[in-house]
Amino acid sequence: MNLDIVGNRKTKKYSRKELLYRLVWVIGKFFFRNSPRIFFGFRRSLLRVFGASVGKAVNIYPSAIIYMPWNLAIGDYAAIGEDALIYNLGKVTIGNYATISHRAHLCAGTHDYSDQTLPLLKPPITIKDNAWVCAQAFIGPGVTVHEGAVIGAAAVVTKDVDPWTVVAGNPARMIKQRILKTDS
Repeated sequence: MNLDIVGNRKTKKYSRKELLYRLVWVIGKFFFRNSPRIFFGFRRSLLRVFGASVGKAVNIYPSAIIYMPWNLAIGDYAAIGEDALIYNLGKVTIGNYATISHRAHLCAGTHDYSDQTLPLLKPPITIKDNAWVCAQAFIGPGVTVHEGAVIGAAAVVTKDVDPWTVVAGNPARMIKQRILKTDS
């Protein structure tokens, strides 16, 4: 059996509205990427213009790649670091005080490999409050990183991560519980 690549290419993957938004975002992305590093407010506003839900005091660096702003919701005091890739064909939700470190990859798009036409799938990704996705980590489609979890550098996460745990490796495995020190 051969894959039906011709059938895949003929399949409608995006609505006309999404195609129009993507075309206009090419222009918006130019201003986003070329804005001075400290212009966090400008980038928040620009993303909102393109349909993103962006909380207060969010820091998103200009080298971050956000495929579809209208599929992004990010809470207050969150951050997306340098060269992070938010491949949000599906909805990506990032909670309050969550951090997506530099070169992390959130991949909310895949294909159904069991179908010979390889239809496009857009499973959402949720990063809950106080979670931290460390440098160069990969978060796969349909994953929820629960509150307070830490994803170690270069980890590959393909399953949900429990609250207040630290995971690392490929595939990611639990290393320990995350315990916050409190002021005494």
